[in-house]
Amino acid sequence: MMKSQVMTGPGDIAKLYRELSLFPSLSRADVGPVVTSQYGGKYSNIYTEWSQRDLDRNENVKFCRQYIVFHDEKSVVYSAASGNCTEIKGEVQSKDSPSGEMKAVVRECTVKGEDKQFLEIWSKNVKMKSVNLTALKKHGKVYEDEQFGCLVWSHSETHLLYVAERKRPKAESFFQSESPELSSIGDEEETMRVEKKEAVKGEQFVFYEDWGEALVSKSRPVLCVLDIEGDNVSVLEGVPDDISPGQAFWAPGDTGVVFVGWWHEPFRIGLKFCPNRRSSLFYVDLTGGKCEQLTSGTSAVCSPRLSPDQCRIVYLECSVYGPHMQCSRLCLYDWYTKKTSVVVDVVKRPGEDGFAGIYSSQLSPQCWSADSQRIIVACPQRSRKDLLMVNTSTGSVTSLTSGTDVGSWCLLNIQRDLMVVSCSSPNCPPSLRVGFLPPRDSQEEVKWVTLEDSQTMSEIDWQILTFTPPPEQNNSQYPGLDFEALLIKPKEVPDAVKLPLVVIPHGGPHSVFVADWLLSSSVLCKMGFALLLVNYRGSLGYGQDSILSLPGNVGTQDVKDVQFAVESVLKGDLFDMQKVAVSGGSHGGFLACHLIGQYPGFYKACVARNPVTNLASMIGSTDIPDWCMVEAGYDYSTDCLPDPAVWEEMLNKSPIKHVAQVQTPVLLTLGEDDKRVPNKQGIEYYRALKAKQVPVRILWYPGNNHSLSKVDAESDGFMNIAVWIIQHLYQ
Repeated sequence: MMKSQVMTGPGDIAKLYRELSLFPSLSRADVGPVVTSQYGGKYSNIYTEWSQRDLDRNENVKFCRQYIVFHDEKSVVYSAASGNCTEIKGEVQSKDSPSGEMKAVVRECTVKGEDKQFLEIWSKNVKMKSVNLTALKKHGKVYEDEQFGCLVWSHSETHLLYVAERKRPKAESFFQSESPELSSIGDEEETMRVEKKEAVKGEQFVFYEDWGEALVSKSRPVLCVLDIEGDNVSVLEGVPDDISPGQAFWAPGDTGVVFVGWWHEPFRIGLKFCPNRRSSLFYVDLTGGKCEQLTSGTSAVCSPRLSPDQCRIVYLECSVYGPHMQCSRLCLYDWYTKKTSVVVDVVKRPGEDGFAGIYSSQLSPQCWSADSQRIIVACPQRSRKDLLMVNTSTGSVTSLTSGTDVGSWCLLNIQRDLMVVSCSSPNCPPSLRVGFLPPRDSQEEVKWVTLEDSQTMSEIDWQILTFTPPPEQNNSQYPGLDFEALLIKPKEVPDAVKLPLVVIPHGGPHSVFVADWLLSSSVLCKMGFALLLVNYRGSLGYGQDSILSLPGNVGTQDVKDVQFAVESVLKGDLFDMQKVAVSGGSHGGFLACHLIGQYPGFYKACVARNPVTNLASMIGSTDIPDWCMVEAGYDYSTDCLPDPAVWEEMLNKSPIKHVAQVQTPVLLTLGEDDKRVPNKQGIEYYRALKAKQVPVRILWYPGNNHSLSKVDAESDGFMNIAVWIIQHLYQ
């Protein structure tokens, strides 16, 4: 008789979830200037921001903690935390000035029931200025997102640059009655009268396009500058009308502003997780307002970073359309020769040295070495996330972390060669470390020093498995590709016990599971489940060929890869063949629904979070219509019209096509505000299952978008998923 060791009581599961949800994650680190103490020792202050789930308040709480690091500019001598954590409230953005003397904060608060935004300047222990941006009415809300948003001090520390929504004309009804002339004219009444003149009729309900999922209120960004002395905010002129600017910074010598501009004609489509949108680097001159395009405009660019010597700009580039995430080029623009060069090109297949290419849609806020010769990039290399050092003059790439037992490294910052990183693994929540980048051409390893440790969970075991698809599943256009999966399981398993298995394919499909800390996986593992996280062909981190092998083959190649990995793992005698469940979100939900339709009865429970169930019905309602066409194997252009042959192909590649074979009970979790995979996709599948009398349940999360990442949806979703899997595996 096979014994079960699985935790099944909802109360126990909730207690375990609460316990593991306490581990915070790092979101940011800043390194202060070098200070020399009276005894001659040098130190820098390190400011960090963390985020933690608060299940009682139902929100993610942001807090900061500071550390002091004594060093001799090449190694850490002594380090310690200075003081306790402090929760951060109302800060939309904040940034220290280059000298460390001042700090700028964009703050949001409610004054007499109205939401207002202020731009504050702090110096030492005084709030020197607080500019009411809402009252100035120069622009709409300040952008805080990673796509467009920025808050940057000029090199001279006299001006601040940020991005905000363009001011919209005040609209009024055709039937608005005119108010009689005001007799006394005070300041407020004067503004009211001016606004009255500006108000336009017939614009009240005009539709404004936005930039899609997670950027819904963002339509027309503008570049704004605060002159700190004069308290004056101006919106920069000269940005072309068909361009949305963002990711801006001050040009060398503060002569103007460099920014990324995205073309928004003929219409906007989703930008989040889509770095393949046509864009270019631009420079706008502050004196004449002349705007100059710095890169070709035929590709997609992002993440420009100016070198410490202010001579060169490094940025990421990829082609327009095609797979949303792909292998990027690392490019360099020389400010003085105006020449662009490719430092690291697209890698089709990993070479002898194992380097698989750069997969990142965002460089760290600071990524240059102090000598302005090297770049540090954190990105997936197969199923791990490594820190890579790129020499900009030779293009050579060295991994700084490949020999370690840590699964995932993130570069939070590098200043004067002092790197601040976050590391985690499937059995170890994020910890904070610092280390100096060794001198150029030196063979030294980085000596990492831990500033904030986290406990390793010895009862969780993880490993990376490699799979070679069987000959009949080889891709003739891209032959000989392998793929991987992460197997996470309880370490100590009594002899008689067979583990239940939860199979999890990732979304994207061009994304990747790296070996980092995941709350849901660790809770399921401590409950007694094994998890198989599959990086099927098409995942990031394995070369561009792997990515290109999938479009046109979704619903077959990716489905077969997952099933092959599962069946290979089940050949070992660790697992219970009768207790296999599948769970996935987005394209992972697409795969989960495909697997239960193509392998009827194999999986005993299925969970799909905001799944794609029908590519043909999704194309007209998603913020990324190009995705539906590209993954079905067609080229996208903005003027392509519906074509019955294309729609038929999209339908044939969709899970809904196999719904008649499904026997597995399905739990669907849907976000009411999902713009990426509209919730109608889940409802369409739900109706089809109901018609076939297959057990199905929907959880509907208001106020949540595609990621279902708000604390209520994440925690309630996890509990319901765990209970659903237990109910259908153990009944």
